[in-house]
Amino acid sequence: MSGDVKERQAGESKGQDARSRETRDKLLEGALRTLVEQGIAKASARAIATTAGVNQALVFYHFGSVDELLAAACRHGAELRVARHRERLRSVRSLSELLAFGREMHAEERDAGHVAVLGQLLAGAQAHPRLAPATAAGLDLWIAEIEQVLVRVLAGTPLAEFTDPAGLARAVAASFVGLELYEGVDPAGAEAALTALEQLGALMAAVEELNPVARRAVTYTLRRQGGRGR
Repeated sequence: MSGDVKERQAGESKGQDARSRETRDKLLEGALRTLVEQGIAKASARAIATTAGVNQALVFYHFGSVDELLAAACRHGAELRVARHRERLRSVRSLSELLAFGREMHAEERDAGHVAVLGQLLAGAQAHPRLAPATAAGLDLWIAEIEQVLVRVLAGTPLAEFTDPAGLARAVAASFVGLELYEGVDPAGAEAALTALEQLGALMAAVEELNPVARRAVTYTLRRQGGRGR
């Protein structure tokens, strides 16, 4: 086989790979848009393919089933959103900043329709077990980033030795997921909850500003309370 033929075949293979990736990306974005616009109950192969602008058969060619496509779309969406906010998260230096970021991100995600996607995936996981691991994996991406922030902002504070950053990160993520879904039925209640979280951030900031003697007193009290709870 001549060198020219080999080069031509290599070029054709690269072109096919690029087209395949482009089709997969269209299907992933189409799945996410379908969840936002029509809900998981109507997220059929036909609906997703129509939204993506591709042939319905390509859903099964690239993903095997609609559930697998939705699971992949969940991971894809989470990766994109976390990547978008990662630098901002890594610049957070206090709990108050983290909560302020959470409020801003909440508004952005809601307006972009990503809250609706999450709600559809959480609801769909009850009836479509294959979606549960992917939805959890998507949430874990957020949890890992939040945990890093908590380790950083709690270091050197009286609360550092009394908190579990990993567990607290899951609690924060679960709280914001709940608030995002709750807002759909009670916007005022969700706003009140966000305000209460910000008040906790202000309380934490006040603790950080205490002088060394006062901070030791807080630490001593927390240790005593912890001992009583065991």
